[in-house]
Amino acid sequence: MAMALPTNKNVLGNFKQQSAQHHTQTALFFIHKDEYQATITDTANKTSQTFTIKYTFGHYPLQQYLVATKPGTYQVLPFAWDARTEQQGGQRWYHNDSHEQIGTEDRLHWRQPLQNWNGMCADCHSDQLTRNYSEHNNSFDSHFSGINVGCVSCHGVKEGHLADIKPLSTAPLASSIGTALGKWMLTGDATTATWIGPARDNEFMQTCYACHALRAPLTDGFNTTDKFLDQFSPRLIIPPLYHADGQIKEEVYVYGSFLQSKMFKKGVNCLDCHDPHTMKLKIQGNGLCLQCHKASEFDTATHHNHQAFSQGALCVNCHMPDTTYMGVDKRRDHSFKIPSPHLSDSFGTPNACNDCHQQQNNQWAAKAIKKWFGAPKPQTQSQQYLLALRQGQGISLAAHLAIVSDNSISEIDRASALELITRSTPSLLAKHLAPYVQAPEDLIRLAAARAGNAIEPKQRAQVMAPLLDDPLKSVRSAAAQALVGIPMSQQSVKLFTRAFNELVTANKNSAWRGEGRINQGNIALQENNLIAAEAAYQASIKIDPFFAASYMNLADLYRAKQREDLVAKILTQGRQALPISAEMVYAYGLHLVRIKNIGQAVDHFKQAMQLNPHNVQFAYTYALALDGNQQTQLAIKALQLVIKDYPDKSTLIELGQYLAGKIKSKDDLEWFTKAKIEQ
Repeated sequence: MAMALPTNKNVLGNFKQQSAQHHTQTALFFIHKDEYQATITDTANKTSQTFTIKYTFGHYPLQQYLVATKPGTYQVLPFAWDARTEQQGGQRWYHNDSHEQIGTEDRLHWRQPLQNWNGMCADCHSDQLTRNYSEHNNSFDSHFSGINVGCVSCHGVKEGHLADIKPLSTAPLASSIGTALGKWMLTGDATTATWIGPARDNEFMQTCYACHALRAPLTDGFNTTDKFLDQFSPRLIIPPLYHADGQIKEEVYVYGSFLQSKMFKKGVNCLDCHDPHTMKLKIQGNGLCLQCHKASEFDTATHHNHQAFSQGALCVNCHMPDTTYMGVDKRRDHSFKIPSPHLSDSFGTPNACNDCHQQQNNQWAAKAIKKWFGAPKPQTQSQQYLLALRQGQGISLAAHLAIVSDNSISEIDRASALELITRSTPSLLAKHLAPYVQAPEDLIRLAAARAGNAIEPKQRAQVMAPLLDDPLKSVRSAAAQALVGIPMSQQSVKLFTRAFNELVTANKNSAWRGEGRINQGNIALQENNLIAAEAAYQASIKIDPFFAASYMNLADLYRAKQREDLVAKILTQGRQALPISAEMVYAYGLHLVRIKNIGQAVDHFKQAMQLNPHNVQFAYTYALALDGNQQTQLAIKALQLVIKDYPDKSTLIELGQYLAGKIKSKDDLEWFTKAKIEQ
């Protein structure tokens, strides 16, 4: 049911002349000549078009519908059918972006590349999908062997079919709880089970990760017998995708959260809880957790402190809180964290207690937890650094490296910190990264490759060379990205060529969206091929016109050519396409500074700060520009007014101290000194 032809059996939505409206968009769903159709009207741009439904997409808790916007290219309609029961609020049409209005000038508009089936959805909803994207024509000729998720999706295909089909791992695809290979057992006085038997072979989860991770493809289609990191480059635990404590925030699927968990580290796998073919839970309610956790210890009022059989007594509601995506789709966090309301005020993290008790505050919840279980376990220094880093606070390089080297922290958390290391220092010495280039952990090496650009070019080739021969394609291609245009030894050139070709292929697989074209342009720029870089950036604007980075990269290229007239032209074009983009307004402000129009630049920096009040750089530049425009006192007042809004106040405080000292304002200097102490 992941994808199906629009037959009477498969279509769940009501197409009997039903209408739905969202801001300026209206949809009419009807049947004409035995075809399911929808007319989408948008009064904002005075457009109306009727589409024939080509495929159903998904089944529960919502069903979406695919239409062809041009031959071979399918988009998801902006309205979906809520497949839940009427009692649950379902059996209705609703807009995919029900909480906001997505205009035609937004990347998230349903006609834009990010809502494209071929590129965004298809490989996980059908068997053996190949996108077959043509850069020249900006078109798809996608094919699949099976319309939906079938046997091939997990088991692959070989000659001889069923007789020779095997999963990636030699381990059975049923839970090993209670099998001949071993079992989870409660031994002695233990309250949590221990694996008894040969070491578990959980390699089969590489296949699960392919679709249950937020990742970029390295190949066109994927093979179930290949490793995950040989076919994809995953997103790690990076803000704003996750909260500061690693809980899910955006639609990141399961991979990132599960790899943070103690359960993953102990050897728990997907099939301990989920049926291998239906993927439904093996046991409903707390019984699922009680396979491994002692009932007399955990399924009691002394542990959950709620009435038996109530929502508060369910293990998952405290340890796997859900987040709703796509309007009605609730997905549980798989990091299995302990509710920590004592962190919520300081780091802006949600907690399961206040998810239910929304009328209460975080302090109320923290007090209850302390009463029941005592004071929370103190965090290690590295854990404190990690929270601060993800919240956006500045930490020292030494603190940053302390996180990465702390083996008590999960591999994916350490790797994520390593990838973010440029937040602590814009440039690294070879000695800072060298210990991680040959680390035994795959994600650590991947993060080291991604951080390689921060090493000074003369040292970079020597440090990064081993990664060009890494066993995993994701690591090799990331290393190649860092080494484009860097002189290297003859021995490394052959390895670089292989890795570079893999990088080129990966970028081609994403060339249907702006990021892919920009990556192509960046490589050309590193090779000093300005013509190819310009063409790639222009193509990015053409196929993905509401992606701000496309305009800014092209403007930077024109600036390098000393063509400020073209800089102004392309940034103006970007501002017209994206009138409320803080990044575009800010970029134009920087252009005004370079042509010495500081007065207008101040207005642009102020507007950028107002459009995005969370970007500390915008506030910093606004105050700096005011000072440059002989408005130092106004700059100080502006900093004092907004400084409370930013988690990392250090740079703003330092600027405030400098400006107060510049005009010899003792009161203002004391104000910023106090702010520094409080931070």
